[in-house]
Amino acid sequence: MIAAVFGSNILGGNTDKLLMEAIRGAEDAGCTIERINAAHIGVSPCMQTFGCMAEPHCFVDDKAEKYYRILKKCDGVIVATPVMTYGIPGALKSFMDRCQPFYMAKYYRKQPLVTREHAKIRKMLFICIGGMNNEDIFTGPRLTAKAFGEIIDAKYSDELLQNNMDEIKSIENKPDVLKAAYEKGYALGKGISDARDNTA
Repeated sequence: MIAAVFGSNILGGNTDKLLMEAIRGAEDAGCTIERINAAHIGVSPCMQTFGCMAEPHCFVDDKAEKYYRILKKCDGVIVATPVMTYGIPGALKSFMDRCQPFYMAKYYRKQPLVTREHAKIRKMLFICIGGMNNEDIFTGPRLTAKAFGEIIDAKYSDELLQNNMDEIKSIENKPDVLKAAYEKGYALGKGISDARDNTA
């Protein structure tokens, strides 16, 4: 199973279209998908209660535990997001910040929520689009995605970045990029399926 984490507020927009192509590729490679629309799931920001320093869960009583279970169970992660002010949208960042139970378990208590064997399989595909015709806009989002992958034990293994969307307007004007999203999703799914077969 792959967790597809969607960072945009806009369902059906350019980021969504790229994510759906990556999902289609992963499904064609034999994987199932659990999609998480970060802006629409009702998960609050991290309140820094630090309860997760002692326990493997968050003390904020909302829907976050449901998504922790998905992130623990999955064999791979796709994160798809637009660039916002040289970073990622607030809802997605808040969702990532709420994954402190993974951080505390791994780095503070030395009891990772993902086993060492499972971590060997888990990989991340990062999809990101930006409006400006400037390569630097991806620096912040890429670093955030890599840190998130380290925390949840899903190694940052591939990326698809598309800038200049203010001029391109619709990602459908870039069929090569849509094709790349499918191919990268397929490669992620195939790698996971093959790794699973080798450990069966």
